[in-house]
Amino acid sequence: MGTKLYVGNLSYNTNEASLREVFGANGRQVASVAIIMDRETGRSRGFAFVEMTTPEAAQQAMQELDGKELDGRQLRINDARERD
Repeated sequence: MGTKLYVGNLSYNTNEASLREVFGANGRQVASVAIIMDRETGRSRGFAFVEMTTPEAAQQAMQELDGKELDGRQLRINDARERD
């Protein structure tokens, strides 16, 4: 498992600060947060990538937060895969 997580099913109202807060809970360190935006509308596409500082922190965040509610939506968290 790597340190980068795919976070799906985001509310359009979720921002980087709220993701950083949720993933940084319990002493976990967040390296970066990137919410993917639609080029034409400038609005969130409903998913993001969160990079944790260690694989252990990424695993813990995935176990704790997958299925949890944030801004009225249940988060879907998976290990991020490189593009083909």
